[in-house]
Amino acid sequence: MTGPQLRLEGVSAGYGRTTVLRDIDLEIPAASVVALLGSNGAGKTTLLRVASGLTRPSAGRILVGDRDVTREAPNERRRHGVCLIPEGRGIFRSLTVRENLVLQIPPWEKDTSLDSALDMFPALKTRLGDIAGRLSGGQQQMVALARAFFGSPSLVLLDEVSMGLAPIVVDTIFEALHVLAARGTALLIVEQYVNRALDVADHVYLISRGSITFQGSSADLDQTEVMRHYLSHDLTSDRSPT
Repeated sequence: MTGPQLRLEGVSAGYGRTTVLRDIDLEIPAASVVALLGSNGAGKTTLLRVASGLTRPSAGRILVGDRDVTREAPNERRRHGVCLIPEGRGIFRSLTVRENLVLQIPPWEKDTSLDSALDMFPALKTRLGDIAGRLSGGQQQMVALARAFFGSPSLVLLDEVSMGLAPIVVDTIFEALHVLAARGTALLIVEQYVNRALDVADHVYLISRGSITFQGSSADLDQTEVMRHYLSHDLTSDRSPT
């Protein structure tokens, strides 16, 4: 195993005059699964946005492998293996399923077939001509998650991919995450189902009020400590997008 797939060093970030992340140090080892847990407003989504290039940090730097990508745009980071699956599906609702999937294939990818995604999500095979916005929430999430199966990304960032889904669909989503992990893809997971996240994760970070308060093996994490973070109120991030 080589060095970290992703490394944040002293990263601070926010929106306008509101600081959301404060001096974050975080590492995602290659071929590992890391869970990022914390209450609403703690800074989880902002951290993923910074890692993917959607939000520029006000301090610190971001490295993908040995490459400093702090000032690189999201499309440049995608070319270096970073794939973001955002909260809220992240699909083109007015396009067909097929059109959504084709748009997710990186332009530099030689294999332009849809087989890898359709094998993982067979429920989409009969819906390719359907308008994506008319699918069930679970099927829309499958379309969104399909991008992780195109172009062999080395790092996938996942923001609440099971939110609002039926339990049977959550099982399908986590099966896909297990497949990605088994392929050696590094995963950074923000997830509302804490136990499901801990089951798949090798390492855990807890974040509160924009700062990391715990990092370690998922086996070493006290469940009571997790619940304390989820039930606490993050006053510093109130009403700010996180």
